[in-house]
Amino acid sequence: MEPLSERQEFILSLVVREYIEAATPVSSKGLVERYNLDVSSATVRNDLAALTEAGYLEQPHTSAGRKPSETGYRYFVQRLIGEAELPIAEQNTITHQFYQTRGDSEQWMRLAASVLAHHGRGASLVTAPRQQQARFKHLELIATQGRMVLLVLVLNGGEVRQQMLTLAEPVTQEKLSAAAQRITNLCNGKDTESVNALISSAAALEQDVLKLVADMMHKTEAYAAWDVFRDGVANVLAEPEFASSDSARQALRVLEERAYLEDFLTRAMAPTVGSVQVVIGGENAWQELKDCSMVLARYGVPGYATGAVGVLGPQRMPYGRAISTVRFVAGLMSNLIYEIYFE
Repeated sequence: MEPLSERQEFILSLVVREYIEAATPVSSKGLVERYNLDVSSATVRNDLAALTEAGYLEQPHTSAGRKPSETGYRYFVQRLIGEAELPIAEQNTITHQFYQTRGDSEQWMRLAASVLAHHGRGASLVTAPRQQQARFKHLELIATQGRMVLLVLVLNGGEVRQQMLTLAEPVTQEKLSAAAQRITNLCNGKDTESVNALISSAAALEQDVLKLVADMMHKTEAYAAWDVFRDGVANVLAEPEFASSDSARQALRVLEERAYLEDFLTRAMAPTVGSVQVVIGGENAWQELKDCSMVLARYGVPGYATGAVGVLGPQRMPYGRAISTVRFVAGLMSNLIYEIYFE
């Protein structure tokens, strides 16, 4: 982006903030009067013209004021917005709400979606944490009939998988329980590859069990699907720029269609937990988002389980509030996931 002078940055910042608040083009006279600027309306008008020529502002028609372009919003987000934070009172309220629901992960997701929509002032998106690597936590072997045994596998994070195993010969419950305990002691915290490595050196019964355990863990990694929680769609549909167009409904496809969402999050979201990305106008990659912006962050525990939180709105969204809300909620969610795995 073309560098701007300090005064041009100041004027651009005022135009963006004014347009976000009022959704009407901004005039030089209006800026001078509202902010009591110590320069003339003609000087501000020249700055607005220069910013328009450089591509940071747009002028709907000759006699109209200016509004930010995608480039202008991007400059504002990257260089002018600073490290905005939610007010302490709001942080305390949100934290209290989350810790009232501790222990119930589905309630966390629904609460996160509600908080993001309300405080971020847009349509919210929360995906449940998905394990990057399945990790062994506990095993039970339960005798049923004859050679049939029910294998109950518990993974880190509390996910439970069950499957029937047919043994070469009947085994007593006492021996099954002892084998399950040995395997639990040996495999606790291990990933799929590490469990696989133990098979060749195990006793016959435990080899059969470990093979099935490794297969179940592999399938968990391969076929894990995100549960998706949404809120605040009415916030987007109520924005004036979407009142008489299909733009918002096209954008909401990102939230509603699983295949599209998976592709979008895979390509748009950084792998680093806690980092915030702002996608403006679809970044020339997602046509459905050409009139929108989306603020995203990854939460969770790297190497164990991560998910996504985000807020979708018009390009004229309150970026500071959306970014600070997404960052704060992602941090809270990461802390809760850490408690599941390590406390």
